[in-house]
Amino acid sequence: MPAHHMTSHTIIAAALAMLCAGCASYKPAPLSAVQNAQAIQARSLDDPRLQTFIAAARADGAAADGQVRENWNLGTLILAALYFHPNLDIARADLAEARAGVDTARQRPNPSLSFEDLSYAPGAPPGTAWTIAPVVNFMIETFGKREKRTAEATAMLEAARGELRSASWQVRAGVRDALIDLWAAQQRLNLLQARVEAQGQLVALLERGLAVGEASGLELAREHADRNRIDLAARDAERAAIAARSQLATSIGIPLQALDGVHLSFDVFERPAQPATDIAANDLRQEALTHRSDVQTLLADYAAAEAALALEVANQYPNLTLGPGYEWDAGRHRYMLLPAVDLPIFNQNQGPISQAWARREQAAARFTALQTQIIDSLDGASAIYRATNQTLATADTLLNGEQDRERQTLLLFKAGEIDRPALLSVQLERIAAQESRFDVIVQQRQSLAAVEDALQHPFFGAALPADAETNPRIAALENPRR
Repeated sequence: MPAHHMTSHTIIAAALAMLCAGCASYKPAPLSAVQNAQAIQARSLDDPRLQTFIAAARADGAAADGQVRENWNLGTLILAALYFHPNLDIARADLAEARAGVDTARQRPNPSLSFEDLSYAPGAPPGTAWTIAPVVNFMIETFGKREKRTAEATAMLEAARGELRSASWQVRAGVRDALIDLWAAQQRLNLLQARVEAQGQLVALLERGLAVGEASGLELAREHADRNRIDLAARDAERAAIAARSQLATSIGIPLQALDGVHLSFDVFERPAQPATDIAANDLRQEALTHRSDVQTLLADYAAAEAALALEVANQYPNLTLGPGYEWDAGRHRYMLLPAVDLPIFNQNQGPISQAWARREQAAARFTALQTQIIDSLDGASAIYRATNQTLATADTLLNGEQDRERQTLLLFKAGEIDRPALLSVQLERIAAQESRFDVIVQQRQSLAAVEDALQHPFFGAALPADAETNPRIAALENPRR
């Protein structure tokens, strides 16, 4: 093979090797269903890295490991959910993809290298038989296409950030709702157990009274039926507590057995912060309509659609390709400039422009629909909250009346004017009034939770950490507590 031919191939190979030197390498990351399932089932609230994350995230920063393990409240359970919940991993992965999309949009088109002619004429004198014509093609994007493409990708990145914030709030709401349900089930079970005990005492007294002819069989049968109904209600409360406990584990992202032996605190539901009387007119309403995470997401979606439309309008104008080249033809040097441009003859990109315009209209319609939904949900939740507050005031009055009646009846019993079955009957009515009042309290807390979600403003405390973009499991691993 002629020396010129070998030299040209060597130059081309060396150039390709230099270009590939900065390329990324592929690293396989196999996923094992067995190992992944084992890791999920091994999750625990005693995870040392979880304790490190909680200590770093809490405002006081003074929570010791033992203190967290002894008393898990809404705030620490929400932090555990932010640490474990898979939905946040998905949202963070989407955010990473959107961030990479910005890098992709900013990239300039690479030039291409081509050889217009590479030939050898046999029999020609040495040094004159070769024709070599390398051409480098540069594409020059026109009408700001790269800037518009970058603007679209940047808006999509902001939308991904909003989706992550929305996912974080949904995880918080899931933990809160499950903990409310568990608190309600356990409190109802305590009240029902008190009724069961009092009802059992009443039935035992009536049975003794029936044996000596001082009570009627009809009265005893009625109280027996009441005790059976209370027993069934207590079993229902036990099942509700188990279901709420299971839902709490799901909302955190841990297996149910991870809650075994964990002491849960419900103090935040005893005295939650109360919103202003007129929620519909205060600043929180305007804040929700303009700064809720899903509002910000759809605003970013609209900005992306706007940039995409501008890009498609710019795409109707062709890019310019310049191909400067060099030719060595039989001992002669020639320099070339080969400009090329697409000819918008058959279409002027009208189809993609129309599609982008429609997508922008869709984004605007979705945004209007979301704000309408926020207004409706906030008005509805506020109305229900005000109604439950009024009902709670009525329940307080009724319970106070039953408590006054119980105190008066107890005085009569101590004076010997009434018997013990009469006192137990009054105590049962007071416990029933407590149950009714507690049912209203649960409804009031649930309506307050609905207001909280409509506003995305915490009334039960436990605000979300400012940084949700970093995976806390990775951060805790990289920065262990010293």
